Amino acid sequence: MKINTEPKLTLFHCLNSFEETASMFDGCDAKTIKMACSSMTKDVHLLRAFEAGADAVLVLVCHEKGCRYAQGSMWAKKRVDYVKTILDDIGMDGRRLNIFNTTAKDSGSIKDIIQNTISQLETIGPNPALNHFN
Repeated sequence: MKINTEPKLTLFHCLNSFEETASMFDGCDAKTIKMACSSMTKDVHLLRAFEAGADAVLVLVCHEKGCRYAQGSMWAKKRVDYVKTILDDIGMDGRRLNIFNTTAKDSGSIKDIIQNTISQLETIGPNPALNHFN
């Protein structure tokens, strides 16, 4: 299924895992949510991003051994995995939500993550929940 408009992405990220540049978001409409630590990413925040219109949600976290708050990345991963199962259970496809270990200095890899997410959305389509609210 081809998406006719720019896909909407929401990125939750640790201050140390992402440095935003406009060129990273070519081909999409992106909203970024900066946090002191990725462990602050709660289940309800991820679900609300979809309710607000995101076609995909990315959580960018520090590498597990590089987290300043010891286990922030691991807590975020557990929450993402849990919400992915909820998305699968309600028919929204858990592939819309992903977590990646990144560093702010690695903008090339982050841009690739965003572009791969956009490509994947061409296959899985836009957020199906929005059809229920229109």
